[in-house]
Amino acid sequence: MSFRRAVPVRSKPAPFRGAIDLLVLRLLALLLPLLVAAATATAPVAARAAAQVLTLTGATASAGVADQPLAEGQPQTVTLPDDWSVTRPRFEGLVRYRTEFDLPPGTEPNELLALYIERVCTNVEVHLNDHRIYSGGRMTEPVTRNCYYPQLVTLPSALLKSSGNTLDLQVRGHALNRVASREQGAGLSVLKIGPQATLAATHAAATFWSVSSVQLISMVLVVLGGVMIVLGWLSRHESYFGYFGWLSVAWALMSTRVWWRDMPWDNGTMEFLFATGFAPLAALAIQFLLSFAGLRSRWIENALAVQWVLLPATLLLAGPARLFTMANIWYAILAIESMAAMGLYLWVTRRRRSSDFGWMLGFLAAISLMVLVELALQAGLPEIPSVQLLPFGIPLLFVGISARLLRVFARALQAAEASRHTLESRVREATAEMERNFAQLAELRVEQVTEKERKRIAADLHDDLGAKLLTIVHTSESERISTLAREALEEMRLSVRGLTGKPMRLADALADWRAETVLRLSQANIEADWRGPTEETEQLLPARGFVQTTRILREAVSNIIKHSGASHCKVRCAVTDRQFGLTVQDNGKGIPMELDGKLDRGHGMASMKHRAKQMQGQCLVESGPGYGTVIRLTLPL
Repeated sequence: MSFRRAVPVRSKPAPFRGAIDLLVLRLLALLLPLLVAAATATAPVAARAAAQVLTLTGATASAGVADQPLAEGQPQTVTLPDDWSVTRPRFEGLVRYRTEFDLPPGTEPNELLALYIERVCTNVEVHLNDHRIYSGGRMTEPVTRNCYYPQLVTLPSALLKSSGNTLDLQVRGHALNRVASREQGAGLSVLKIGPQATLAATHAAATFWSVSSVQLISMVLVVLGGVMIVLGWLSRHESYFGYFGWLSVAWALMSTRVWWRDMPWDNGTMEFLFATGFAPLAALAIQFLLSFAGLRSRWIENALAVQWVLLPATLLLAGPARLFTMANIWYAILAIESMAAMGLYLWVTRRRRSSDFGWMLGFLAAISLMVLVELALQAGLPEIPSVQLLPFGIPLLFVGISARLLRVFARALQAAEASRHTLESRVREATAEMERNFAQLAELRVEQVTEKERKRIAADLHDDLGAKLLTIVHTSESERISTLAREALEEMRLSVRGLTGKPMRLADALADWRAETVLRLSQANIEADWRGPTEETEQLLPARGFVQTTRILREAVSNIIKHSGASHCKVRCAVTDRQFGLTVQDNGKGIPMELDGKLDRGHGMASMKHRAKQMQGQCLVESGPGYGTVIRLTLPL
């Protein structure tokens, strides 16, 4: 046999959890006041009234049939309570009990008296002084089942005598071997005669604890079971909710045997159906424990399914005369299976989910104890007190487990809601990242298209315009035209380099700029003073930055040569980690006064500033008549 680990999804928000807590609290609020009221009702009404109750513990009994007179039969003296499984084994039918009594001492004239029978199984008719005064229901099949109902019979004052009253009880019962549990075996308890008010309080309390409390808790189980079934349907991966819901509903249905007196079929059929019902009940309990532990076994599922057929088949083969024996054998087998499932659940839970171990250990230990006590009662062990634990105790524990499961579900929903919010946040982040990536891809695509177009334009310029300018340089007879063509060719090559060139080392660019600047100034008889960084720099300058800076520097040198009248020019270069600075200063006549405040209008100043702005840099011009001109260029690296 192998187990497969189930995959639970630990599977609403806080308001749903509050609704679950409110449901549990309301159900408990419904139960507790009724239980407290019933417990209070069990106290004696008064010491004087209790002293007036007469207890009858002996009677003469004779077996017979329903239509014979009460005096017939072979009477024998019996002690009450009378258990038929001891005094008349395998007897099934009618037994007449006769006892005599005098009025209790201290009974006042016209005081209403009553007969209280704590237990009679299966049904009873009462005769007082040869007058029938009470019947518990049908005395023929299907017999009214009053095994769990205490009986309170009002004794008419007109029929009572001060002494020598004859009380006859006809009890219809079933043999122990023909019922599925000892509680359905025939028998009669002690008889109590006393004031009707006193015995009515005792009867009400006993009825509540033996019948009404079972009905009330069964109703709660049906409600909680329905909620669990719905939760199991909503959370398919958490099947233990569905199993426990059907288990609760099945137990409530089995509990109808306690309070449903007028059954639709005869005793044999109803006892057979009751015994058969424990097979699905045990199967649901085992499946709940396994699924709650996160386990699943096809072998166990198939075995439980076979057991559903095997149990009723063996009961039919054993026959009605051996129903009690065969049913108790199956009760023991089912109890062993359930306790094995409990042990497996606790072993797995202690290792995997220690938070669930403690509270489930308490619930399962209590359930196991009740089951063992019930098995001992069914076996007839004399040292075990006859206390009905299962009909009342097990449902209470089921209510406790249901409340805990509802809180577990609420916490799982809260965790799922938090996970959903986290997932939504991550989805939003991923969406934003995808949008950013898409935008970057779009920009890259535009850049690629632009770069491709630049290369095409550069190739056209080089192959077409460049070839023509070169032809003019070498063939023109005019020196001026040849010089202009050579300058245009250099400018074209610089533009082509800006379109297609790769980044170059800043040190190489500075060397090129120095050579060109010093050469041009020397040809114009202007002394050049160039000073750059003393240390070699490995920083790179984009091709476009090289082209634009070259043009700014050329424009500045051209202005000095053409307009300044300077004899000396200083060029200073500074390089830091983040920016590159270039300062060009002459000692010429400066910019005329008429252009003050309008430096952008002449000498190519506007184009210099525009080129610097395109590279996210700046170009500042400082000048005054007679003080020369200073051009400061700052570019980011």
